[in-house]
Amino acid sequence: MDPEPSGQYVQSFARGLAVIRAFDADSPRMTLSELAARTDLTRATARRFLLTLAELGYVAIEGKHFSLTPRVLELGFSYLSALSLPEIAQPHLEALSRELNESTSASVLDGDSIVYIARVPTRRIMNVGITIGTRFPADVTSMGRVLLAAQPETLWPDALRQVLAEVRAQGWALVDQELEVGLRSIAAPLHSPDGSVTAAINVSSTTSSASLERIRDEFRPALLRTAALIEQALRQVRPGRA
Repeated sequence: MDPEPSGQYVQSFARGLAVIRAFDADSPRMTLSELAARTDLTRATARRFLLTLAELGYVAIEGKHFSLTPRVLELGFSYLSALSLPEIAQPHLEALSRELNESTSASVLDGDSIVYIARVPTRRIMNVGITIGTRFPADVTSMGRVLLAAQPETLWPDALRQVLAEVRAQGWALVDQELEVGLRSIAAPLHSPDGSVTAAINVSSTTSSASLERIRDEFRPALLRTAALIEQALRQVRPGRA
């Protein structure tokens, strides 16, 4: 429901936005009469707004029909470019959690620990509650190993050198009951637009709910697909930025 106009309300600006918002998936192209009816504007007023938007490049005119151009995406770019990684990742983690009915998370590396920056829990899977800001040792977690594998080899712990080499080569890490008995997780890296690994996402479950075969055959492709979608979103809102 739209808020009530205040003393600072600019009616003409609001009407211009109403014209843009009138276009949707069901009505991507409209005549002047159709748009005027949808916006409760007179034909003359709607025409002035449409022609102004056309001159600015936001509306295309084809005969008697009007449609939005890709330039309208600029109107939301400032908001999208200000989104943080957790805000960008969260809806994708939620979709992954719904698909697998398992908990999903994202984290970043801080020294020799991971720090959770996003999470979608389905049930309690550890004795310790996990929230945003929770820290775990990187070397015994799937997300930690993905993040460590992206570091220069000279920084790898000797005990994990072979494991991290395999993680780097395959592009994902599976950890079976190393952080806590009964806990399994698989993680994938998130690359920034410049190609560097900035974070990791995972799917975690219990040994009673997910066999190693299910994690490899079902969790892994869904996880990698989600990582690719998040990276695509990052490229769209932060082109050329880390």
